[in-house]
Amino acid sequence: MNISIHDLLNKNNINIIDIRSVEKYNDNHIDNAIHIPMLLLLKEPSKYLNKNEDYYIYCQYGKNSYKVCLNLIKQGYRVYNILGGYEAWLLDR
Repeated sequence: MNISIHDLLNKNNINIIDIRSVEKYNDNHIDNAIHIPMLLLLKEPSKYLNKNEDYYIYCQYGKNSYKVCLNLIKQGYRVYNILGGYEAWLLDR
């Protein structure tokens, strides 16, 4: 369920979701990430996710995205928490 930034960067053509606030997303985000606020994603996951695809989800530090992933996995989605979140990505760049 977890993936490191190092392992994530070795993948191609992946779905990355930023669940942080729109302000933080607009300030900067992981390359090719789309913004779906945490509460919207939890409220209507079927509006944004396909159960046949993999998604890599992050927040600022990886704690909220971990909780979101647990919730979505229980609903049958294939999601992975990016360990350390956006902060880990900044350190690995």
